[in-house]
Amino acid sequence: MRLGAAARERLADAARTALGGGRRLEAVVRVAGGSRKGVYRLVADDGTTAVAYLWDAAENYWPAAHGDDDLTDPLSPGLGLDLFEAAHARLDALGVKVPAIRFVDRDDTRCPGGLAIVEDLTGETLEELLARDPGAAAPVVARLGEALEAMRRHRAPAYGKVALVDGGGTARGSSCEAVVLDRALRDLTEAASRDPRIARARDRLAERLLDLTAAVRPRAEYAVVHGELGPDHVRVDADGDPVLIDIEDTMYFDAEWEHVFLRIRLRETHRPPTAPGLDETRLALYTLARRLSLTAGPLRLLDGDFPDRAAMASIAEHNLGEALALVRD
Repeated sequence: MRLGAAARERLADAARTALGGGRRLEAVVRVAGGSRKGVYRLVADDGTTAVAYLWDAAENYWPAAHGDDDLTDPLSPGLGLDLFEAAHARLDALGVKVPAIRFVDRDDTRCPGGLAIVEDLTGETLEELLARDPGAAAPVVARLGEALEAMRRHRAPAYGKVALVDGGGTARGSSCEAVVLDRALRDLTEAASRDPRIARARDRLAERLLDLTAAVRPRAEYAVVHGELGPDHVRVDADGDPVLIDIEDTMYFDAEWEHVFLRIRLRETHRPPTAPGLDETRLALYTLARRLSLTAGPLRLLDGDFPDRAAMASIAEHNLGEALALVRD
């Protein structure tokens, strides 16, 4: 997508405030990876840099879906400055590193979804470091485990987006597992409508989801989870510490939801962080639900104009196979 003239003008105005010192914005460079918001590196005339997050419909590659704006749905996409600020405050209070905020603006009509400018962490992502030098990445993964443990130890009596729960609101659904089941059945329906292999296994997949949900024991306390914590959402700062990015989905939920995603992203090539006391039944349920989500979601994204189509198709194909393997006789 191309940055519009109004948004570019707004970034120039904001950059003067965020970068300070009379600096002038010299370049705006789109950062690869953002699919729901625009992520741009701002370069000043003296080489100083910062990163802008732009929440705007024009920056969102995902086709609109019913419930996208439902804050009471813990698994709705994290969109907007309010979710970002609430998540940033919670993670920062727990001692989890997140990019420092330099400037925010929610009132400018040129950026109706809100704008934030944060520090530019110019080092690698954890994903890049793992690919380049797994040995050098090992201590970063260990520190990431420490951050996850701090998040897991913080307990809340209700589940839902941090912005909702900390604001006194209530998420819909009767439990985390019920919310996950509802989403997984919708993902199953969507995936079955797009691929005949899922369609043929639909009844077996649905039965497995229902059986696992029925076996989950009730829980009344919830941890802090990022929601989509892959190694591409962790940057490595100059001190070798992990810094979480793309934090808008941060919520109070089952820690197993986080750990399943990390296992999916890291298990095949690297050892992911783990934690004591994770519930095996929840892990099994959430693994199947994540596989279905990572099948249906990429297929849906390909309906739009997402640029890296081959990679997204590969993600869908891989997770489709993994989902089917979980119900194979």
